[in-house]
Amino acid sequence: MHSYTEENYLKALFNLANEKGEVSANELSKRLEIKMPTVNSMMKKLAEKKLVHYESYKPLRLTDKGKKEAGLIIRKHRLTEMFLVQVMEFGWEQVHEIAEQMEHLHAPDFFEKMDAMLGYPTIDPHGSPIPDKSGKISWKQYDKLSDCKAGDTVKLSAVINGTDDFFKFLNSRGLQLGVKIKIKSIEVFDKSMHVSYLKKANETLSHTVTERLLVEME
Repeated sequence: MHSYTEENYLKALFNLANEKGEVSANELSKRLEIKMPTVNSMMKKLAEKKLVHYESYKPLRLTDKGKKEAGLIIRKHRLTEMFLVQVMEFGWEQVHEIAEQMEHLHAPDFFEKMDAMLGYPTIDPHGSPIPDKSGKISWKQYDKLSDCKAGDTVKLSAVINGTDDFFKFLNSRGLQLGVKIKIKSIEVFDKSMHVSYLKKANETLSHTVTERLLVEME
């Protein structure tokens, strides 16, 4: 069993590796908002537990054991978020903090029951994949809305770098997973998009927003 802190390091390493490929100690330090000496000290500790490959001045890498452990932490987090939304009817902007606490609970049977009650979902309320029981994660290829072209019609499938405030913003604009968006035009200057969806004939989304929305072509 690992401490909360160790689990948070494993989860951050896992997520950074999926976002960027290679992860430096400096990037991990920034993500966790923890000073470098503390990060290096923890990396040595996790390396002794055979969870991380750690060499000075080289990228950090999770071992197979480390990937599995991190995947299982994320599984608990995302199953909890799904349970809170589907069963308890929380909004998708309300669930992250609760799931952050639940992911450290060591009760496999509890999460297996939760999984079964939900019908074995493969994605969480934000469209992120839920790792399986062995900690493996299957990534689906999506496009960023910001990479799409005028004239495209797409379906909103996932949100990245989501915060509670961002989800509240999406709620205020009527943007939920599954919504079909038609791109009418794109501003050359700031890459903001003029789009239509649902009953909204002409909405403007900034580049900051479109970069965080993952879509599938219709």
